[in-house]
Amino acid sequence: MQSTETVHDVLRHERQPLDSIFAPTSVALIGATETANSVGRTLLWNLMSNPFGGTIYPVNPKRSSVLGIPAYASIKDVPQQVDLAVIVTPAAAVPGIVGQCADAGVKGAIVISAGFKEQGAPGAALETQLLAEARRGRMRIIGPNCLGVMNPLSGLNATFAKGMAKPGRVAFISQSGALCTAVLDWSLRERVGFSAFVSIGSMLDIGWGDLIDYLGNDPRTQAILIYMESIGDARGFLSAAREVALNKPIIVIKPGRSEAAARAAASHTGAMTGSDEVLDAAFKRVGVLRVNNIAELFYMAEVLNKQPRPRGNRLTIVTNAGGPGVLATDALIGNGGALTSLSQQTVQQLNSFLPPAWSHNNPIDVLGDAGADRYAKTLEIAAKDENSDGLLVVLTPQDMTESTKTADLLKQYAQIDGKPVLASWMGGTDVAAGEAILNAAGIPTFPYPDTAARMFCHMHKYAKNLRLLYETPSMDSEIEPDDALAAAIINTALSAGRTLLDEYESKRLLTAYGIQVAPTFVAATPDDAVARAAEVGYPCVLKLHSHIVTHKTDVGGVKLNLQSADEVRMAFDVIKANVARAHPSSLEAANGTARLESDDVLLRSALPHGEMGEVFLGVTVQPMVKMADAYELILGSSIDPQFGPVLLFGMGGQLVEVFKDRSLGLPPLNATLAKRMMEQTRIYTALQGVRGRPPVNIEQLASILVRFSRLVTCQPRIAELDINPLLVSHRGMIALDARVVLHPPAVTDAALPRTAIRPYPSQYVTPLRLKNGQDLTIRPIRPEDEPLMVNFHEQLSERSVRLRYFHTMKLSQRTSHGRLTRVCFNDYDRELALVVERIDADHTHHILGVGRLSRMPGLNEAEFAVLIADADQGKGIGSALLERIVEVARSERIGVLRADILNDNFGMQRLCQRLGFAFTRQDADGTMIAELRL
Repeated sequence: MQSTETVHDVLRHERQPLDSIFAPTSVALIGATETANSVGRTLLWNLMSNPFGGTIYPVNPKRSSVLGIPAYASIKDVPQQVDLAVIVTPAAAVPGIVGQCADAGVKGAIVISAGFKEQGAPGAALETQLLAEARRGRMRIIGPNCLGVMNPLSGLNATFAKGMAKPGRVAFISQSGALCTAVLDWSLRERVGFSAFVSIGSMLDIGWGDLIDYLGNDPRTQAILIYMESIGDARGFLSAAREVALNKPIIVIKPGRSEAAARAAASHTGAMTGSDEVLDAAFKRVGVLRVNNIAELFYMAEVLNKQPRPRGNRLTIVTNAGGPGVLATDALIGNGGALTSLSQQTVQQLNSFLPPAWSHNNPIDVLGDAGADRYAKTLEIAAKDENSDGLLVVLTPQDMTESTKTADLLKQYAQIDGKPVLASWMGGTDVAAGEAILNAAGIPTFPYPDTAARMFCHMHKYAKNLRLLYETPSMDSEIEPDDALAAAIINTALSAGRTLLDEYESKRLLTAYGIQVAPTFVAATPDDAVARAAEVGYPCVLKLHSHIVTHKTDVGGVKLNLQSADEVRMAFDVIKANVARAHPSSLEAANGTARLESDDVLLRSALPHGEMGEVFLGVTVQPMVKMADAYELILGSSIDPQFGPVLLFGMGGQLVEVFKDRSLGLPPLNATLAKRMMEQTRIYTALQGVRGRPPVNIEQLASILVRFSRLVTCQPRIAELDINPLLVSHRGMIALDARVVLHPPAVTDAALPRTAIRPYPSQYVTPLRLKNGQDLTIRPIRPEDEPLMVNFHEQLSERSVRLRYFHTMKLSQRTSHGRLTRVCFNDYDRELALVVERIDADHTHHILGVGRLSRMPGLNEAEFAVLIADADQGKGIGSALLERIVEVARSERIGVLRADILNDNFGMQRLCQRLGFAFTRQDADGTMIAELRL
């Protein structure tokens, strides 16, 4: 009993929500006018001058016609159904006009008008009204404050730009309308074409994610280029980008690396900007390539379209001059690349025909008198070197140089499997013909060799990020976190009016997630401290126990290596005295807020007046942990205004802010992502073993990062969390100190920052007991399930495969890594697969069935599919799985659930019928559609 769904890469023919904007059959221009040099006139002229196969309706209550076309007083007076409204009226009138469009059934609008949130609170209020009217009519809005939209392939020019973009295979989206006009002017001169040209404005409704989804499904678009000033809906962007990036390059230029540029971008868009480091981490996480300038944006679109992705970062440079080779080498090394170390065989082969004075190294200098044949033979040999991941050919026009003939001979090497070939034909008119030959053959050319080397490095980083995107992680050890205990610790503190956990509570929180901590006991008096010290043994450590002070060292609140009871008593008294000295100026009775003189934390919640007891509650007693050859690390989490919780890993200890050896990542993590975070730091090299120190257990450390990530995602009340230091060596790993700050109770659950990437939906894990008494589990799929899915597919018959996929598929196809990664790596916001799992007595796991729920982009609809292993059919597993899919769809607020089912799949038809699905036969292709409105 199987169901089938339409496979994702089959083009769907029904109209998509954004078709009303990109492929309208009728356009109303509201605010059309004949006033010279006005936006309304330019827009109408552009629509008229570039036929798009539809009808234009000018709307102007004061005119009967505009530029010879009959005009209408309002949108409701237009005699035909309008797909797209382009609005160029003053901002104050826009909400009402959008409301009229909604009443008239218009499905898309481009709001050109400015004067919204970039103008402050009054403008933001107008946006709220505008969006409410659009939502009422299920309209989609681009803008406000934008240049408009071009579809060069259809001829639509709904912009006030001067000119129309040429048709091409690249989509360009920009938040800056002025930049759009500049790029348009450049593209006309350079003969660069576009499949779409979009000024997105302030993204009130349609954002990056919507456009990436739409253009990602457009077969005429090969790459998506973005100029971004603010991220907007971070989760929507990351979700769409991750889905599309594997098939189409998404290349972004994002200004704001400096604080001044970030402030300028925020002022321009009226949007918050977060940390640039976080943005880089987010782009890497989803396979987006970030470049540094506009030229690189278009360079990379070209090279990724023409050349294969390199397998590594090693480049072989062939040149006829030493200087350009040195420039290329500097750019290569400075951007994370490496020179190919030529194999002995390659050197011997080059020696056989190159002049004795050749460089005998990489870059391969074939000397200034090199002719076309010498170039071609050198490239042929260099390309075969297994150490090489790519090739750059540099030519300078010396008197004996044959630039055109050389290009003609090199074009046969335009496509080398897994090795991109780039060229830099330096010069002007002398090399132009050769450049044209190379470009026509698919070898990208660059005016300067250092530029070409940087593009190779971008290619390598892009390819590496895509490989990591779907690298199957190892399964974490079976330690089940105690989410309930963690929540209870947090709620106890909040109930007491505190947003700061003390060290004892913080360590209990870590323990709940399987992170080992130093044994810690609270002592309120010197006698208690001595008693606890006797329990933990000497030497021991005393630390300030406080509900207020977070950085205990700053106030003299830590005493180490205490050897006796007398030292413990003395340390207790010293810590108390140190805090007392800091206390008089730290309690600001005027507002009841506690502040320490040092650069400690300003407490987020008000304190009752004069509560010294909150500052000094005694001490904690813990053993003096000594671990030879150990490293001090830091794990941290904080909130980014755009991406929510962000993770930090790096070198720890008291000098953490001095060395700043760190990497950032977005939760949730798996083992693979945790390792990638570690690899980006300098301390990672030492962790692998250096100068006689044995390496630490990287797998164990990755597991700690995964559990730390789960703590952050499962406890959204956590605002800040630091483990510093986390002591690690080959002997073990232990958290010596921790600091946790909570969001105050005034922040509602709905207002808490959410993760930019949806975490594992553990709420959908449910037990299943079959009629025969067998206990199973239905749960969302995980990336770690790939090996189990291979075993599952090995159990399927050809009939089951045909019923699920509409045709037979070889086992090797169904179990390829490329395919199963897409199956197991779910973006739970857009696709959610449920597996039915059996765990045997020997803890062996088996997947018995899979159900998939896939949202349709831009629609409140989803498709489903169910596949059960042959040996487990007829046991009620399919029925239970489909019932659970329906429940999950309701929880996800999906409006319509449907599936395509083969006409001879009678068992699945009966099951759907019992659950209330309606059926529509598709006799032309032998299928029927089962549909359930939820």
